[in-house]
Amino acid sequence: MQESELGKLGIFRIPVPIPFAQAGGPVNAYIIEGEDGLLLFDAGLGTVQSQAALAEGFALTGHHFNEVNSIVLSHGHIDHFGAAGWVLEQIGRTVPVYIHTEDAAKVLTSGLDWPVLLMRNSKYLSRLGLPMQVLSEIVAQLGNGPVMAGRLERLIPLVAGEIFRCRHVTLEVQHMPGHTPGLCCLYERSHRLLFSADHILERVSPNPLIELRKDGEPSCFKPLISYFESLERVRTLGVDLVLPGHGAPFSSCGEVIESLSAFYDRRQAKLLQVLRRGPLTVYEGMRELFPPSSTFEAFLMLSEALGNLELLEHSGKVERMDDGEFIRFRLA
Repeated sequence: MQESELGKLGIFRIPVPIPFAQAGGPVNAYIIEGEDGLLLFDAGLGTVQSQAALAEGFALTGHHFNEVNSIVLSHGHIDHFGAAGWVLEQIGRTVPVYIHTEDAAKVLTSGLDWPVLLMRNSKYLSRLGLPMQVLSEIVAQLGNGPVMAGRLERLIPLVAGEIFRCRHVTLEVQHMPGHTPGLCCLYERSHRLLFSADHILERVSPNPLIELRKDGEPSCFKPLISYFESLERVRTLGVDLVLPGHGAPFSSCGEVIESLSAFYDRRQAKLLQVLRRGPLTVYEGMRELFPPSSTFEAFLMLSEALGNLELLEHSGKVERMDDGEFIRFRLA
């Protein structure tokens, strides 16, 4: 099935511009026609430019905001939920906004508390080897950024296996933790369509982030381990067309999964090679994997390094050392 044919199923993609180059291009909001209104899957970013693109996209499909009777948010990253509050204002009435409970807190804080959250986790990040000067620079950059989301007061839990019956398609909620603990995809079994959000992107790896807790304690959630477990479940679904969170729909789901697996195998092989010289903190591992880059990207890269080391730990190839000051990894 081609993207041009999706309109016959009442599915329309609206690319919404975002300022995050690492995401892989504009974020996608999807309109799905229901029997008595529209379902909106993801809302884009809450900036003026993004809101204008969303409004233009609605107009091009011949639909209006007041037709929306439910909003489903794939996960708690601001480029996917930031405009949801603004959309509610355009609708002019209360409609349900769904998100998985594991990601609800991210949405309720609207992403505005990231600098505070990072500082609350400063002790843990320092134990991973992240220099405090780098953390301070990340916090300063985030604190100077524009407001990209409005607050949402009430959310409805999105439950795995839940069904949304639309005019031409039936959407099944698939909980796919990894990129975030609560990421959910929508699967259309009859036409073998997967609204994958950021779980599977054609040209960008998922970058599962370190889960930062409000109390500053390390989370038990292992993003990359969970991601690959979820990826195995995608293999069993049967997918002919992926409707991703960024970029155009693509039909090469199996090839993308194989490519991702090979990509992470190479990354872990590099870490194993470096670990032959001796134990590493996560930050030191990050510096071996990535060239120097902007301060803002340091948290993304640190997350990648930790995820790969946790995968190697999970497979028994490396083990964790914790002396109370630093967490290091060494060959098992």
